[in-house]
Amino acid sequence: MTSLRTRPGVRRAAPALVLASLVGALAGCTTAGPARLTGSGAPSPAATSHSAASGPAAPRPAVPRPPLPEPATLVPFTGPESAARGWHPAGRLVGGWPAVYETTLVPPGATLRAGIAWMDTKLLSARLYSGSTSPGGLGYRFTAPVLPDAASTLVAAFNGGFKMADAHGGYYTEGRLIDPLVKGDASLVIYSSGAITVGAWGADVSMTRSVVAVRQNLVPLVTDGRPAALAASSDWRAWGNTCGLKSCAASIPGIEHQWRSGLGVTADGALVYAAGPALGPRQLAELLVRAGVVRGMELDINPGWPVFAAYRPAAPNGLAAPSNGARLIDSRLGAATFFQQSYARDFITMSARPLPPS
Repeated sequence: MTSLRTRPGVRRAAPALVLASLVGALAGCTTAGPARLTGSGAPSPAATSHSAASGPAAPRPAVPRPPLPEPATLVPFTGPESAARGWHPAGRLVGGWPAVYETTLVPPGATLRAGIAWMDTKLLSARLYSGSTSPGGLGYRFTAPVLPDAASTLVAAFNGGFKMADAHGGYYTEGRLIDPLVKGDASLVIYSSGAITVGAWGADVSMTRSVVAVRQNLVPLVTDGRPAALAASSDWRAWGNTCGLKSCAASIPGIEHQWRSGLGVTADGALVYAAGPALGPRQLAELLVRAGVVRGMELDINPGWPVFAAYRPAAPNGLAAPSNGARLIDSRLGAATFFQQSYARDFITMSARPLPPS
């Protein structure tokens, strides 16, 4: 949030033994790879075919473990007219699998749709990019713009959190403690393996040798699969200074239902992002919970900052670029944001994990 109101001697083997070895190897190579299952236990269409409109289907090599099950259809908060419009794959495939799914849903007590993105953390690797505005300072190895080497595997990217003066928390990246980490704060944590999670610092997550990045922002929004007590309270101002209805001028009173974004993890480790144009803290929390989040946090708020984009180049190993990116929801920022050298805010990229040969 701007306070808008602010990556010789060997014995020859017997012919029969050689033949047996070859037969065994050939048999091993014909083993079928894993099939993504739907709730009914049958392979989903997304796992078996892709339309011409969504781009060519890539060969599906064997992976060390199956990707996560597809996200379940979301139940509407009110009537049928408010139902989710169905999950659809977004972004480049990873080993032939969709790694990102998107949908929209009307939050409780609202009329405008919010966007929700579900990310398979078994297929994706996270990285924190830092900026001169947030967290502040210079000399970061990973900062905007996303360079071609990273763009070759980029699947999706999304905004980070408040400016550090407003985040009331800490920031650690690239071996540097930019701001002290605060016990109890909501924390986005990335590990050297590229794994990512969300939790309360000192309780759910803590510093280990494998932690490479921590981005804190306020206190937890979702705990134990429910909106946190503060999110459910009437004190919406505890979740940041908002813009007014039509202006971000300091003289205009802020409103509760404003652009907000959030992030959380499900019980099986999927990552979920949500954002919408008219959300109170509780509504943002309930969107995350409805999508299966068990621990969640608020990210940036106000019209100029929330953005989620997924990228699908025409070629499987092509470079992600603004021209092949698409926003989750109609926000002010777009797919070009993370490729602009002038972008000075922190953000997170989700990239295809390298898969072993089949």
